[in-house]
Amino acid sequence: MSESYGAGAYWGRRPEGAEACARRAETFFRLLAECHPSYARWYEKNNSTRNALQLGFAPTRETFVEFFGRKKYQSGNDGFRFGAWTGHVEQDQGGAITFHCGSKAEFSSNVVRVQFPHEELGHERMLTASVLAGVMRAMAVAWEPDWALATADGLWEQLSGGSRIGCFLGWMTYFSRARGEVPVLPAPVRVEPVGDKGTLVILTPERLSPSNPEHVALAWSVQKLLDERGLLKRVVERPPVVRP
Repeated sequence: MSESYGAGAYWGRRPEGAEACARRAETFFRLLAECHPSYARWYEKNNSTRNALQLGFAPTRETFVEFFGRKKYQSGNDGFRFGAWTGHVEQDQGGAITFHCGSKAEFSSNVVRVQFPHEELGHERMLTASVLAGVMRAMAVAWEPDWALATADGLWEQLSGGSRIGCFLGWMTYFSRARGEVPVLPAPVRVEPVGDKGTLVILTPERLSPSNPEHVALAWSVQKLLDERGLLKRVVERPPVVRP
């Protein structure tokens, strides 16, 4: 059975210029390269696979400063948007990244999203706890988000209550220090510090699957515990309702 997995990191209003965002992007891609060999090469996203494979780039600060100077990667006057791909055409290899950073918007979040390959249960190459934990740490260190998670689409749909900007639980969930202290959680859950940035919660050492009732029950029970501790606040508030 193949399930779709992804990771995302979210933070609120943080206006940053091209130089600051480029430094963060360089750090992120450097740390990703340490997670898995598939993250060694990158290409700009393009509507054509053939054209995209001609758009390889080195993910350095200088390269991102150049990219962010182009109108196509500027989000109006509100930060920068960028998408990259590992160049693997096969669905069970590589992956893709999109991010929006430097935004000063009050009611929408800055975000980084990572798309993982489709891999059959029991035949994982990238969808392992060690690789995904590395990706989560890379997002936390480079982007300093408020909240991040790595999870399967099916579990996202069950636990999110329809929300796109949190906060809820995934296979792996990161909470910044500003959110508060993560309590001791029942086995097999692991709670690990991410430097001085925050805390990573890993629900199971094996791949968490929405088709496994025990996994889903564990996710619900831990989410309830964290909600009671006030750790699941929304990343950004809803805009106020303007009445006529």
